[in-house]
Amino acid sequence: MNLTKKIIAAFVSPGIPLSALGLPLLVYLPPFYAEEMGLGLSLVGTVFMITRFWDVFTDPVLGVLSDRVTTPLGRRRHWIILSVPILMICVYKVFMPEAPVTGNYLLFWMLLLYVGWTLLSISHMSWGAELSSDYYERARVQGWREFALVFGMLAVLILPTILEQTGGTDSGTKVAAMGWFTIILLPITVAIAVCNVKEGPVAPSCQLGFFQSTSLLLKNKLLIRVLIADLMIGLAPGIVGSIYIFFVTYVMEIGEWSSLMLLLYFVASFCGIPLWMRLSYKLEKHRTFGVAKMYGCVILVSLLLVQPGNLWLYTLLNILFGIESGAGAFLLRSIMADLTDHDNLESGTQRTGLYYSLLTMTNKVGSALGVGIVYPILDWIGFIPGGENTPEAIEALKYIFICVPIPISLLAAIVIWKFPLDSTRQKELRRLLAERDSMVSSK
Repeated sequence: MNLTKKIIAAFVSPGIPLSALGLPLLVYLPPFYAEEMGLGLSLVGTVFMITRFWDVFTDPVLGVLSDRVTTPLGRRRHWIILSVPILMICVYKVFMPEAPVTGNYLLFWMLLLYVGWTLLSISHMSWGAELSSDYYERARVQGWREFALVFGMLAVLILPTILEQTGGTDSGTKVAAMGWFTIILLPITVAIAVCNVKEGPVAPSCQLGFFQSTSLLLKNKLLIRVLIADLMIGLAPGIVGSIYIFFVTYVMEIGEWSSLMLLLYFVASFCGIPLWMRLSYKLEKHRTFGVAKMYGCVILVSLLLVQPGNLWLYTLLNILFGIESGAGAFLLRSIMADLTDHDNLESGTQRTGLYYSLLTMTNKVGSALGVGIVYPILDWIGFIPGGENTPEAIEALKYIFICVPIPISLLAAIVIWKFPLDSTRQKELRRLLAERDSMVSSK
């Protein structure tokens, strides 16, 4: 396909409401339900962890269906269309709850919300991987998709920032505003993408049985390395994001600026993506990923130097940390697109949906562990959101936020650093696939 800027812009547009939904789920909703809705830290942490582990079962199933079910729209677009009404209803129920709410209410609607989320995210990523077979073009597509995701985060963060600075600091108002943003934008952007971007052609292939398919997955050491790295880059931001509001409010003592700090963080991420894209052209994608993770660890350590109330120094380090945040996700997605070529050659079938379902699954599990582990720990150390906290509890919160993500990020960098599937190997894979497909077509 001729991937013009217009086509890429139309394709990535659903990423805006997708990320506008994802950011509040990680940063705003856990504190909102724990504090404002009165469910408590441990219960909310458990519910959010259960809903993410639910995807361990749903993601692979929906990924396989995405690969096997074809309609006149192709293999991906009908699933994206189906996700829209599911997400709109669930966002309304989760973002605009009527008090009092129970843990069962939150659990039910979150489980259903993640079904819609999975339908949209897996199908959209798989569709993007199949738009081009070129190593660098894939990085471009996934980089611009990440650009749209960060733009969505920026756009939705403007709402609570404006509310904070105009006196509207009620958490329920902020959460509802972000929910309506997603509900309104989701059908518009999906319509733009589906109507303006075609799906790439899929070569005829065989269908593998369950045991043969599973065996190939378990033997694929490159896949396991990517999934481990993805688990780590879900876990580290899951920890940071779930307690970000608490850290800024109680450790840095600048809670009135919390939404602005998040906004600046994602502005920096937005600006950093083109830099990481350019660097990946020189260093290859796997080494660029490692450099980004190590850079992020240095910035986290530097936060130990910031004194409470020092708004300007924290703002600077917050921006520097934000530059790194956009690199890991789009680089791994692009690497996974190359990995589907490797699998296609070995299995004889294109299983892009399955591979991306595994990628989204590990990232969600990492995020779930972040919330599910950290919130009970905060309960254990005696941290009370919205109440009086001891200096020891606040100090513990500080070191959890800064120190725990560092070894996790370094492990992700180590796993990917010497990844053998580089641009040279990927070109060879495409040549072998083209030869095979031409032989099949000539029979």
